[in-house]
Amino acid sequence: MTNNPYYAKEHSIRVSSRQTRIPNSSVATMNVITVFEHQRLSMHDFLHASDFDWLMAQEFAVFTIKRKQGQWQLKVGHYIGIILLPSSMTLEILPKLNQSTQPSDIVQTRHWIQGMLSDLIHLDAHNNRKLPDMKNFGQFSSQSNSLPLKVLPISDWLIEQFLQRLMDYQPTKHYQAQIENQASLQGRLLIKEQLRHNSMQPHKFICESSVFSHNMLANRLIKRALVYLMPLLPQFISSKLLQPWQQVPTLNNREMQQIALIYAQVKRQLDVQPLQKQKLHNAQQLVDLAYWLLKQTTAATGNGIDPSRQNCSQLRLCLLIDMNQAFEQWASQRIASMFQQISSSYRPFYQTQSVWLNDAEGLACLSIRPDLLIFKTVSDDCQNQNDIASHQTKAKNKTKGHYSHVIDIKWKYLPHAAAISASDAYQLTSYAQAYLAGQVWLVYPVLGSDRQPVALKQQTHYGSNDSSSDDIKNNESIDAHLWLMPFDVLTGTLNGEVLPHLEKCNTVNNDNAND
Repeated sequence: MTNNPYYAKEHSIRVSSRQTRIPNSSVATMNVITVFEHQRLSMHDFLHASDFDWLMAQEFAVFTIKRKQGQWQLKVGHYIGIILLPSSMTLEILPKLNQSTQPSDIVQTRHWIQGMLSDLIHLDAHNNRKLPDMKNFGQFSSQSNSLPLKVLPISDWLIEQFLQRLMDYQPTKHYQAQIENQASLQGRLLIKEQLRHNSMQPHKFICESSVFSHNMLANRLIKRALVYLMPLLPQFISSKLLQPWQQVPTLNNREMQQIALIYAQVKRQLDVQPLQKQKLHNAQQLVDLAYWLLKQTTAATGNGIDPSRQNCSQLRLCLLIDMNQAFEQWASQRIASMFQQISSSYRPFYQTQSVWLNDAEGLACLSIRPDLLIFKTVSDDCQNQNDIASHQTKAKNKTKGHYSHVIDIKWKYLPHAAAISASDAYQLTSYAQAYLAGQVWLVYPVLGSDRQPVALKQQTHYGSNDSSSDDIKNNESIDAHLWLMPFDVLTGTLNGEVLPHLEKCNTVNNDNAND
């Protein structure tokens, strides 16, 4: 019997913890073991000891192998995700924000993690880092105090999201160009290719023809994701789902190594297909989710050391997401969206690298790359609308402005302001100096709205006999406005009324008048 308290809690509530909702079908069931990051796992935490042995052999990046009191342990790192174990049980890894996280927090944690994943799926599907749809968190903002009694595990939620989209899509046939070297002349003869390849075999013909086939990249991408998720479903359901997809091949391993390029081709192909607007939208959503799932699987997850494995290319569901990167991407998009809701003059820049230190010859020695930069452009709305020359300065003003905020985002537990590390404080002050920004933020995750922003006052030290000390005291620009900003993961927003108000435009008008 397992000693894992999180598994025991789940198992006592429901013997069959997986409940995948599929229209017009029975309920599929399978057991889920739930653990949190930083947790130490031993063989006794698993119902099947062979599952622990298998995890040890895989050397997944999510785990660190430890030895304590003569027993092997696996310490969970900063990851979230799911791993399908050889026993067909699913290991669910959830984040842990503080030391007091209890098994009863599983529902709440799953709730906000699924909201975060919704935003990340939407974000990952757009190369231009489109801002996440705010409606994804509308339900969380209004129901943060009354969570649903049951929230699906991550694995079940992903299946539900995929199947909901799959029900609105059929692998339709389309005409596709196909080139074959065959014994009969069919279609258009390719003269150049014929002379190059068949000069010594005139009985062969290289022809191009249009074939009415399922073999579209979009269908193959979706089929690969569908096959990937099949182990989470019972046989009778997976058989029904696969019936209309039997004639569709999947992406091969070489194509999986170029999944980003394949996805771009799929998007272009879908745009030219003769589909109705709603069907096209459904197809794009399904392709986006399929791509996101497959993209996570191509990430390096470890180097297996099990010599008994004969087929290393066999698909096994393993979705692991680095929580440091996921939270940084999620929070930066949510914060950027808040700024742009205030004014279109705020322009976000993500992970922008800039040279910070040069040597005497001007060569770069050290660069900095904040998670999020907010650039405040000169607002055209502040100009006199009756000024007949205002349209002449419109393009020019877009390039004018300053960095108003430099924002660093950390996935770490910060119980109070004094817990800030020296390295984080040095980083904030370096950002303030480098970008001359009005404010520098360190954003960290919290649960709920109790924690409020804290302003950090930077002390300036100078000699008592310094003749310029009075000037330094009166110069407010040297004071870096450093803030510890709590980001409530339950609502996907910053706590407190801290977002900047629209600035007055006297300076802008004076600049325009001088121009």
